[in-house]
Amino acid sequence: METPIWQYITSMLVYIVLLLLVVELMRKKPKFALVFWLLSLLTFPLWSSQLDGWFRWAKTLSVLLPTAIIVGFGRVAQYNKLEGWWRSFRKDWVLWSLYGVLGLNILEASLKDFAMGNYFNAISGLILIVTIPLFKTKKSKQNGWAISKDKPGDLLAYTDPMWNFLYTTWNIAFVYAENPGYAASSICILLAAELYPIIKRRPELYVTARVYTLAMHILIRATYDVFTPIMDSSAFANSNAVYFWGAINITLHVPYLFWYFYKKRNKIEDNKLETVTI
Repeated sequence: METPIWQYITSMLVYIVLLLLVVELMRKKPKFALVFWLLSLLTFPLWSSQLDGWFRWAKTLSVLLPTAIIVGFGRVAQYNKLEGWWRSFRKDWVLWSLYGVLGLNILEASLKDFAMGNYFNAISGLILIVTIPLFKTKKSKQNGWAISKDKPGDLLAYTDPMWNFLYTTWNIAFVYAENPGYAASSICILLAAELYPIIKRRPELYVTARVYTLAMHILIRATYDVFTPIMDSSAFANSNAVYFWGAINITLHVPYLFWYFYKKRNKIEDNKLETVTI
């Protein structure tokens, strides 16, 4: 039986609202978030009935483990300035690890794109990895990643709106190709991540919103399939759409790559001039 359009619209709107509420709760209550995501790992025995293939297992583990351990312990330790063994979670490796996890998640999808023959979209993913903002170093004034010292200890990542948009269109294209049945639900988590920093007027919260929306979606998919009955979008699968979507993505990503390095070069030159002036 064909799913009526109104069911897609209603279920997707409800899911987006629920995801926004999840992000708000996890953001405002870091201790609750830490406990919640640690407990989520106890659902591991249920995963085997829902996950198949290396990609789905890799994606689940590479999202839930860092969300529970690195983000969870990192936020609580940094904001509360905890000592003892907690102090290890206040060091730079936490932010570098989150930077690496984001790149790893994009790489996993890009490798899957290559395996499926979606070369344009796969290359777009690699461009996204190259253009992730770097963590601030002693030799660089570039603000990349931080855990705020102000309440509630936000994870901050200073991506620009264009990178966020390119990530969104690349990711939707990937999901549509990899499993079109989940394209509708995946659009929800991506739109929620885009909307949250806009609603809050804080673009640096995009990665935070992406972390929690993706983690919640992955947790649900790994434990029980609630999406197929209410928003199965497999009827919209189209191999031509996959090809042209990937082609459009690479035409957007390549100019962004050149712009990124042009901007980076100008920053380096400005820093040199500033050093000479001093």
